Amino acid sequence: METASFSGLLETILFIFAFYYIVKFLAQLFLPIMAQKMVEKAADQFQQQQQNYQQQRNAQHTPTEKPKEKKVVGEYVDFEEIE
Repeated sequence: METASFSGLLETILFIFAFYYIVKFLAQLFLPIMAQKMVEKAADQFQQQQQNYQQQRNAQHTPTEKPKEKKVVGEYVDFEEIE
């Protein structure tokens, strides 16, 4: 009975090692591609945010109506007291 459990243990260990190396190999293939896609997506989102900010800023600085003109009441005169 010990040989059956020993061979089962060896199969399990072999399966774990095979699974580990297959996952490691696939990660080396696909992680750089996934990382590049994530960086591109983040750059696109940043660019979109910058464009939105610029549009909002331009909308705030562009006056939609003319400012009201101040009434000219008169000329300022400085008086001095004479003794």
